[in-house]
Amino acid sequence: MADTTIIERCEAKGLRMTGQRRTIAAVLEAAENHPDVEELYARASAADPNISLATVYRTVKLFEEAGILEKLDFRDGRARYEDAERDHHDHLIDLNSGEVIEFVDEEIEALQEKIAEKLGYDLKGHRLELYGVKRK
Repeated sequence: MADTTIIERCEAKGLRMTGQRRTIAAVLEAAENHPDVEELYARASAADPNISLATVYRTVKLFEEAGILEKLDFRDGRARYEDAERDHHDHLIDLNSGEVIEFVDEEIEALQEKIAEKLGYDLKGHRLELYGVKRK
């Protein structure tokens, strides 16, 4: 996990943090899944009924542009978000339930480094998403 909170990183980047932005940041900080804007709105509006869906969309876009949030596309038609400074991990997406399982595999990490090296590159980052269905 990141050493600083989303709110602290927003303030460090000079973003104006209104009460509603703080609420949205707190909801993102507490998220244990990969919420889309609708889910963020539902959680944020439970904490502050005056928050509009448009405010959540604008705030998420602002946080993404500032490098605070990472936008994820799991091919289900919904952009999802997670803290951009979380420890590295990959994703396995269940195509039936939509469940997103986070995992880290040292063999995969080493293999990616080896492939980049073989092709003459220093690996600076990657994103791995696996899509599957549970075996019967």
